[in-house]
Amino acid sequence: MTAHAVPHILPDPPQAHGLPLVGVLPEVWKDPLGFFLNTAIKYGNVVRIDLGPRPMILVSHPDPIKYILQDNNKNFVKGYEMVKPLMGEGLVSSDGELWLRQRRLIQPLFNRSNLVGLLPMMVQAVQETFETWNNRPNPEEPIDIAAEMMLLTQTIILRTMFSADMGNRSKTIAADFATSLEYLNTMLMSPSPILQRLPTSTNRRFKDALQRLDAIVYQIITDRRKQGDHSRNDLLAVLIEARDPETGQGMSDSQIRDEVMTIFLAGHETTATLLAWTWYLLGQSPPVETRLRAEVDQVLQGHTANAEEINQLVYMRQVLDEALRLYPPAWMFARRLVSDDEIGGFHLAAGQTIMLSPWVTQHLSAFWPDPFSFNPDRFTPEASAARPRFAYFPFGGGPRQCVGMSFTLLEAPLLLSMILQHFRLEPVLGQVVKPTPQATLRPKPGVFMRIKPL
Repeated sequence: MTAHAVPHILPDPPQAHGLPLVGVLPEVWKDPLGFFLNTAIKYGNVVRIDLGPRPMILVSHPDPIKYILQDNNKNFVKGYEMVKPLMGEGLVSSDGELWLRQRRLIQPLFNRSNLVGLLPMMVQAVQETFETWNNRPNPEEPIDIAAEMMLLTQTIILRTMFSADMGNRSKTIAADFATSLEYLNTMLMSPSPILQRLPTSTNRRFKDALQRLDAIVYQIITDRRKQGDHSRNDLLAVLIEARDPETGQGMSDSQIRDEVMTIFLAGHETTATLLAWTWYLLGQSPPVETRLRAEVDQVLQGHTANAEEINQLVYMRQVLDEALRLYPPAWMFARRLVSDDEIGGFHLAAGQTIMLSPWVTQHLSAFWPDPFSFNPDRFTPEASAARPRFAYFPFGGGPRQCVGMSFTLLEAPLLLSMILQHFRLEPVLGQVVKPTPQATLRPKPGVFMRIKPL
């Protein structure tokens, strides 16, 4: 595949059968995950899908995915206009020179020394969660571990971002973000962008929630700038003090706001969803949990993991990788084609929207035998080396690989190992849990488990 002008003798991609005007939307609304996976299996590596009046190109083979995300990434820019009301020009949604400048400024947030400095805040939040669990009025009553993980990771991201307990404001922020995510999900599956401008109840709730979020975040930024406190070891301090190494320029309040919104969303939602699915899978697979507990006991010898020891939890990483394969939180994302190109032997025209789905690619039997089974041994070094690089891409890839990946891969094993050291989580028998694509791939109606102290 090459980036030069493409001859028009190349065929167009096959098109998934749909209805006039609405295209495939009725099938997508009914079962989005099943539809996209089955469409890739039926039509092949590159297929056109009409979501109402919006044509999309679903690309599912690792080789063209590598081409899009890595080899010729400059010809495929982010197509995230619909998230900009919430995230503005944050790192997820910005592009071009702005994105490059912000990436240079924000990358240090996630370097090893900064992340290690955040570990004590994470540990304290987990210990407070343990106190809550131990003091429940009815210890035998099952709890939704997905909701518990969301609450815990929200607490952690707020404290690591602002180095303070937000008190009642944290509940407001969490509720307003939930409202915002509901809105984004509605827009993702809507037949026309014009629906964003109609005075629907969803749109009104989102507008109100966004105003409250903006008021809180701007107030925190203003207060911090006034205080001029350089002793804080948190993410907001790094954002305020960051300077472009080439220009010496810092970020405006509005740019900091956009990055705070982006980090809050990406910094807790994905980790919480990963942990919820991991607990669900462990509950279905006692031998895997037994092996994982044995590794935690052997490596940690009863104490809380430090950064070095987290790296030594090799099987833990395999378990988390397999959970990310089966239930990738970022189940689908988009790119927009800048100029004509060739993908998988097909001609694609400038301006087309390309859809990439970790969910689809990570369930293709060509790369994952028995793709719906839970098997962490798929991620031994030998097994991983035998697969194409982009058969597995839960954090994206190339220059725009998720900047928070290292945060998630530090936080998730820390939380998982601490809980394993203190509790046994027993699944409620007979519960049916379905992956539901919203902003992330959430388990619905939840993951209900009984928590037993060890």
